[in-house]
Amino acid sequence: MLYRILLAVIGTGLAALAADRPNFVFVFIDDMGYGDLSCYGNTDVATPNIDRLAAEGIRFEQFYVASPICSPSRAGITTGQYPARQLIHSYLNSRARNRERGMRDFLDPTVPAIARTFQDAGYATAHFGKWHMGGGRDVDDAPLPQAYGFDESLVSFEGLGDRILPPGGLSEQSKRLGRGTIRDVPKHEMTEIYVDRAIDFIRRNKDSSFYLHVWLNDVHDRFFPKPDLLAKFAKFASNPYRQQYFAVMDEMDRQLGRLFGEIDALGLDEDTILVLASDNGPTAWKRYYDEGYDPPGKTNGLRGRKWSLYEGGIREPLIVRWSGQAPAGATNSKTVVTAVDLFPTFCRLAGIPLPEAEFDGVDMSRAFRGEEPLREQPIFWEYGRDPSYLRPGLESDRSPALAVRDGHWKLLMEPDGRRLELYDFSAGFDETDNVAERHAEVVARLKSALATWWNSIPKVM
Repeated sequence: MLYRILLAVIGTGLAALAADRPNFVFVFIDDMGYGDLSCYGNTDVATPNIDRLAAEGIRFEQFYVASPICSPSRAGITTGQYPARQLIHSYLNSRARNRERGMRDFLDPTVPAIARTFQDAGYATAHFGKWHMGGGRDVDDAPLPQAYGFDESLVSFEGLGDRILPPGGLSEQSKRLGRGTIRDVPKHEMTEIYVDRAIDFIRRNKDSSFYLHVWLNDVHDRFFPKPDLLAKFAKFASNPYRQQYFAVMDEMDRQLGRLFGEIDALGLDEDTILVLASDNGPTAWKRYYDEGYDPPGKTNGLRGRKWSLYEGGIREPLIVRWSGQAPAGATNSKTVVTAVDLFPTFCRLAGIPLPEAEFDGVDMSRAFRGEEPLREQPIFWEYGRDPSYLRPGLESDRSPALAVRDGHWKLLMEPDGRRLELYDFSAGFDETDNVAERHAEVVARLKSALATWWNSIPKVM
């Protein structure tokens, strides 16, 4: 009895402490390019609700994800570590395919997890949307999101537990795995359902502090927009994929507007840090080019797309709004932020101690408060260990497998040292002028650092 009383007292104390800390709502969009939002320069489709978020917060111009593909991009956020450390360096697939690439079947639930850290500090936690860190295909023993610290979850075919499934083969495989309440839904209703769940969660926890993921399946292809929205973008019908993409973007922005509006209507805008980003560059299937179409999704002229370590595959929008704490309408073009920074940054903003672990990310909370600190640590990437990895449709977008960004320099190379490419970002970000032969000392320094990092990460299970 005494033990239960102590637990109740501790739980009440944590809840009271958490009530004085900011909420976090993290919107993570799937396969959206750096130039797809109108606040990042897109003139073909308007995203007024996301634009309003940027007008009320900070828009970052040098934010990088941890990988140019879904599963490792998400694992980097969850752990604050480079995903290759967790043997997740491509998308999670079947058991056999994972084993062929030396990958786990799911993210190790014993590693540091951002939601668990907030949960342990007394926050209510929830994940609604794409998971893709374990569960799907024939992997039926992956932990549920609750094992990583989420009180509630609703995912889709790339995860287990309660989930909504659009039509398709991956959904049929998911149904056979069981382990959760499963509901069939049209794909164009998924974002609305996730937002509905998020709004309900916020309403139930508005008087305490909460940590919430809204990680969308949009705007990943294939596209199934609401039929009435196609007519709105009829002028793009000569490229049906682009027309469909813009219709999906339009509806996604409208649904996110409901989420942002609810936070404001509940008077939580000054108590909530609202973060929006995307997981990797826009779609890059070869089939688009084979059919004679440019693939949908914009990179604002950055080289590369999804599955590429060139800028178009890993540089993404990042918008942060914290009313009354961070400046409104600011643009940060100087600070280099990466997805593995979010774990230590969120913890610092919430006043929560980091768990004992070897984090690759660093605290960038000053940037989230409106300062423009210059990054002092390099960033490393790995994608594409062998020819079996998915690659962009254009040969010119297919990068070497390793990359490092340090200051205004970026070096790419293969693990064996071939294909050395050095780019000087003080002269522009287009990655067309390889200056490796002109800067031998820089190449030697970054090549050594990249090789050391590569040799430090595990290669097989």
